Amino acid sequence: MCIALFLWQCHPLYPFLLLNNRDEYHNRPTKPVCWWEDCDILGGRDEIAMGTWLACSTQGRVAFLTNVLELHTLPEAKSRGDLPVLFLKSSNQPKEFAEGLKSEAHYYNGFNLIVADIASKSMVYISNRPKGQPIIIEEVAPGLHVLSNDKLDSPWHKSLRLELSFKEHLAKYGEGEIGVKEVIEKLMKDRVKADKSVLPRICSLDWELNLSSIFVEVETPLGVYGTRSSAALTVRSSGEASFYEVYLDGKKWKEHVIDFHIGKLK
Repeated sequence: MCIALFLWQCHPLYPFLLLNNRDEYHNRPTKPVCWWEDCDILGGRDEIAMGTWLACSTQGRVAFLTNVLELHTLPEAKSRGDLPVLFLKSSNQPKEFAEGLKSEAHYYNGFNLIVADIASKSMVYISNRPKGQPIIIEEVAPGLHVLSNDKLDSPWHKSLRLELSFKEHLAKYGEGEIGVKEVIEKLMKDRVKADKSVLPRICSLDWELNLSSIFVEVETPLGVYGTRSSAALTVRSSGEASFYEVYLDGKKWKEHVIDFHIGKLK
């Protein structure tokens, strides 16, 4: 189901910093973070639907999404992983892009989508839920935010836990460089589940309980479902950027980092 924590225009070194866990079936074919062929996109790739959950570009454009937890989904719906790709291939500003989704949003199962243009300091949150209501389009204010499987900054157990833990680490680092590898190791592998009393009660309690930790791992009839990659995307004011990923390759965890530069930051 995925979870993302991000700093936006509120840190002296990083206009943007993101931590992300991607949850998916372990047997679903996936490419780790890499540069895509024939386009300016850096991100992981779902090799079935050919979309992504998190990607960026050398132009300073970033897009990431999570699914909305809901009881019923439509198997014929468009792939939500197309949405970040559409933004990254577009030249539209985030608000303009979001407005253009209004007529298409109902073709997708429930999604939360963040699109940002770091150079213009513009970030927008988009969601097509609650179902049957107008699409949500909101400018994201500078600050620390967490996106899980409800609205942006909803106080779910895993979101609150990740926010609190990150703030503790942030206090340790002060205004200096944040050690993202350490943060990924200590925060994004947290398996502590919620108390059943605070679950949203949208699906079965057992399923919600299994999804309530930051790091997810659960056996299902379709195979193991859970966190199969953790990533940190950092962008410095100088334009230096780094995409660090720890990912599951078969039964082994591997890590790599791709450094690049965003040319037009001021």
